[in-house]
Amino acid sequence: MFLTYSVFASLTVACLSFVASQDAIFYVSPDGNDLQTAVNEARKIGVSSPRRIVVKDGEYFLDKPVMLDNRDNGLVIEADSDAEPVFYGGREISGWEKDGDKFYSVELPGVKEGDWDFRALVVNGRFCPRSRLPEEGTFKHLSVFDVPWMSTTGGGWKRKPTDEELTTMKFHPKDMGEWFVPENAEVTVYHMWDESTVGVKEVDFENNIMTFATPTGHPAGAFDVKKYVVWNLRQGMTQPGQWYLDRAEGKLVYWPLPGEDMKEARAIAPVMESIIIVQGEKENPLKDIAIYGLSFEVTTTPLIAGGFGAGRFDGAVNITNSMDCFLQSIQVSNAAGQGIKVNNSKIHIQGCHIHHVGACGIRAAGCHVTDNRIHHVGLLYPSAIGLVGGGTDGIYNHNEIHDTPYSAITCGGPGHDISYNRIYRAMQMLHDGAGIYCFAGDNLRLSQNFIYDIEDTGGYGASAYYLDERSTGCVVENNVSVNVARPSHNHMAVDNTIRNNVFVYDGDAVLTFPKSSEYTVEKNVIYATGSITFTNIDGISKLKNNVIFSGKGKIVGKRMNNYSDAGESSINFAKKNVVSDPMLVEYKDGKILFDPDSPVKKLGINPLDVSNAGPRG
Repeated sequence: MFLTYSVFASLTVACLSFVASQDAIFYVSPDGNDLQTAVNEARKIGVSSPRRIVVKDGEYFLDKPVMLDNRDNGLVIEADSDAEPVFYGGREISGWEKDGDKFYSVELPGVKEGDWDFRALVVNGRFCPRSRLPEEGTFKHLSVFDVPWMSTTGGGWKRKPTDEELTTMKFHPKDMGEWFVPENAEVTVYHMWDESTVGVKEVDFENNIMTFATPTGHPAGAFDVKKYVVWNLRQGMTQPGQWYLDRAEGKLVYWPLPGEDMKEARAIAPVMESIIIVQGEKENPLKDIAIYGLSFEVTTTPLIAGGFGAGRFDGAVNITNSMDCFLQSIQVSNAAGQGIKVNNSKIHIQGCHIHHVGACGIRAAGCHVTDNRIHHVGLLYPSAIGLVGGGTDGIYNHNEIHDTPYSAITCGGPGHDISYNRIYRAMQMLHDGAGIYCFAGDNLRLSQNFIYDIEDTGGYGASAYYLDERSTGCVVENNVSVNVARPSHNHMAVDNTIRNNVFVYDGDAVLTFPKSSEYTVEKNVIYATGSITFTNIDGISKLKNNVIFSGKGKIVGKRMNNYSDAGESSINFAKKNVVSDPMLVEYKDGKILFDPDSPVKKLGINPLDVSNAGPRG
């Protein structure tokens, strides 16, 4: 038997249905119903009874984030059958007027006063690029910071940077002019594996010194990286589709694409950093919340340096102190910060689609993150990562990640399983990262992953599989790397195993082991049309039963003194390995096929098929 009631709230109607089992169902629709009100009404039922909020198809513009806490334990929020509800963390912008020959602008209340500031604009569903100088590439600044980096484990900088070094940069006089408006300008200072985007306090044109409004993460010039970009100035509007926020004049300025009519265009500017916030208590975690089938778009970020992996920014979906919660079939796009960010929680994230975001796709330490699609991340912060793991005993399997400016997956800590991921076109801007990068990994398992098409852009390099400082007891097994010059990079890592992988590269390949030791490298197929170099060959204690083939006939083992080349070793690779063509028949789709006469079989190298890496179904 069904009993139906109506519950009224101010400006909102939420329809509540009871079934015999005391299940409670609330319906939310764009016709006036409010998700937060439905949450509040569901709290009246109490956590001992099942409650469900069903969201109808349509668009929902929010004035503030939806908040869930321990009063919502057990709550399910889901899209209605065949519905695709979208929640926006921004406002629609109208009233555009011509601003010069090419641009359109609109005055926005609160911008000039500093009450409304944002770093993302969405026009007709497109995450629009900001005005930038230079038009392409980067400027080269003149700041010097020649203090040695002692590694993360070694404590970072040999000398702590001063406040002045973290807040000033010397620029070349040809790069800037009196047209520079400090209150509008934002500057990205590039480091090695991250960057800092900060505001400008003042500019001294006599001495060519720029002073930042907040500190950078590393000093300008650190790691001998001299690159920077200036954003959000009128002079940086060099092509259609760009925009800038004129804080000095209190207006938003946009250059329409060809054929884009600003009377009909739909522009949305963000007003919040998160759209839905799930917040438990540290000693009393929130439990058993499930969110299915919702989409979230348009958020902003504060004007501060984001740190490694842009980790200081919140997510459009932000979850803290929670356990046994589920996010499934969630879509996040056109967000300035993270897509989904999880802190101090053990939850499941499955079948989600995160794309075109300013920072990372998913940050979820110690969680089960499976079958997700993540791409075109780091649109504002190039140190952003597709998927950030960590904590303990996480599962990061069957994800597809591509088009990332830095690493596709990073993970550290004990007991993680990183398997069946499909990764390509990572490391497009920054250095010293990989398709899968692990720092301080303890007994990690990297298996059945398929990584391809990663170009080395210089600096400290780009790799397919990277075990960094303090990684120990890890197994990299049954993976494939295609078109990655450095398939395996290992740094200050001890007692790890690289086994039964297939590494294929059209050119000169290198496997690197600086300051590493006690490695086992066995039963791998390493194929390069050019040379093959093992750096710090002494870091490998067991190198056996591999098939190693160089199209140039050049296989070299190099010794190292710290990070310096100490000359070639006299190792005979053919003594315990097969130096011969593995006779690959097929490999590009991840299904590895060998000619029947290939030497792999007699070495006990197992058949390998990673063509099913990526989301299932």
